[in-house]
Amino acid sequence: MEKEKFYDVIVVGGGPAGLTAALYLARACYRVLVVEKEKFGGQITITDEVVNYPGVEKASGKELTETMREQAENFGAEFLLGEVLTLKKAEEMPETQIWEITTDKGRYQCFGVLLATGAHPRMVGFPGEAEFRGHGVAYCATCDGEFFCGKEIFVVGGGFAAAEESVFLTKYASHVTILVRGNDFSCAEAVAETARKHPKITVLTNTEVVCVEGDHLLRKISYRNNQTGETSIFHKENDTFGVFVFAGYAPNTGLVKDMVSLDAGGYVETDRNQQTSCTGIYAAGDVCQKSLRQVVTAVGDGATAATALEKYAAAMQEKTGIHPEKPVKKEPEKPGKALAGVFSQDIVNQLNVVFSRMDGKLQLDLHLDSRPVSQELKSYMLELAKYTDKLTVREREASEDASSFLPYVEVKNVSGQSCGLAFHGVPGGHEFTSFILGLYNAAGSGQPLAPEIREKIQAISHKVQMQILVSLSCTMCPDLVVAAQRIASLNPLVTADVYDIAHFPELKEKYNVMSVPCLVINQDKVTFGKKNIQQLLEVIGTGNSNEI
Repeated sequence: MEKEKFYDVIVVGGGPAGLTAALYLARACYRVLVVEKEKFGGQITITDEVVNYPGVEKASGKELTETMREQAENFGAEFLLGEVLTLKKAEEMPETQIWEITTDKGRYQCFGVLLATGAHPRMVGFPGEAEFRGHGVAYCATCDGEFFCGKEIFVVGGGFAAAEESVFLTKYASHVTILVRGNDFSCAEAVAETARKHPKITVLTNTEVVCVEGDHLLRKISYRNNQTGETSIFHKENDTFGVFVFAGYAPNTGLVKDMVSLDAGGYVETDRNQQTSCTGIYAAGDVCQKSLRQVVTAVGDGATAATALEKYAAAMQEKTGIHPEKPVKKEPEKPGKALAGVFSQDIVNQLNVVFSRMDGKLQLDLHLDSRPVSQELKSYMLELAKYTDKLTVREREASEDASSFLPYVEVKNVSGQSCGLAFHGVPGGHEFTSFILGLYNAAGSGQPLAPEIREKIQAISHKVQMQILVSLSCTMCPDLVVAAQRIASLNPLVTADVYDIAHFPELKEKYNVMSVPCLVINQDKVTFGKKNIQQLLEVIGTGNSNEI
């Protein structure tokens, strides 16, 4: 047992339920680790506006959950961005109820586990849905709404997400038609009424999708009234349109499906204290069997589970004689004021931590043109270099870049050799963190990886050119970007070029992109959707162009 990797509780999942539990446990002086494989905050981070969380008049999902994370961190909760691979009893201590969690960043042990893995959007399964994902069929209004400016959009679903996101999509669409399978919405009346009364929204009840069709883009949708049997067809011969699917969620229970009791829908069954059928494993949030899946119920679950886990951890400490280190609290930082430059003091503080851990120095080569975005990129990189002597910025001659997608920044080592990383446009928005992580990984040993993953990356023996098309407003894009850049940083045969698609419409047209993130391998194989390193390695290894 490694003392530094032993916790009272490990929380799997960094959404509102997991963050609340971490806050309660750390505040009660129990050592807690939150492991999140995608982004801290969970599904709510893609919600543009939250107005029904008590005490908060209005906030984005990202703002709300980032405050939760900071609160937990201030009380000493620890956070790990990584994927949990296995959960099992610790073999070296069979006589005790110690759990061992293996992640792609290493192994950790604990007394209690809180499963707060949430749920993921369901596919309906109508003909053409999988085929046109990324080419007209989408699942995230925040990420993909902008691709349908001035176009018709159909929304499939009748719940809270369908009603709320339909209103959001009216910012882009010429018109939104909601196809509700039942005879009415199943969400709160206030949310449904907002959608019904919107002048750009038509609601069709008792209606189901028959199929979607097209060539390289979506051209036709057929839908049927399940009461009358009447079928309608919407057809765009020389244009396209969008179909956004909001048809509920499927629980993420793969980690424990053979360990705890699940209901018929696959959700975890718990008692009033959020304990599962397996001693030491608790569950909270959308992964649980419950009648209402909202942020307010998730945080309630998290608080309830944490309170029970406090008692459980205390009993286990007494039983085993093992006492994990106490959490280290820190003073909340005052809100950062904008500097004369680009970044706030809070961001500068975080940059300083990353730069101090970089093993080596890097050269940032700027390839610019006459557009304003080039000057923005130049200012951005020069500002970054102000805070460390490990970054040098060099502007290349424009004549060297006649056939390139300008502007872009290319990451090189101090010898002038390419690290395989480049960003076309300006790495702002959600791509700022992924760009900084790319620098960190290119400058040395980088983020920890499981030995078997590192071996797979280094075993790639053919050239792989990855083009990742992103939107700076997309919360799902950074996962793919970080994975691609990490692979490129470890294998000289692999390159990862990231493009802010807003500045490169020719790539959007070339690959018929109507959703992000979009991954293009060797300018041929096109896939859509977020991927971690393991999933990306599978695509690279198989060359599967139907990956979704």
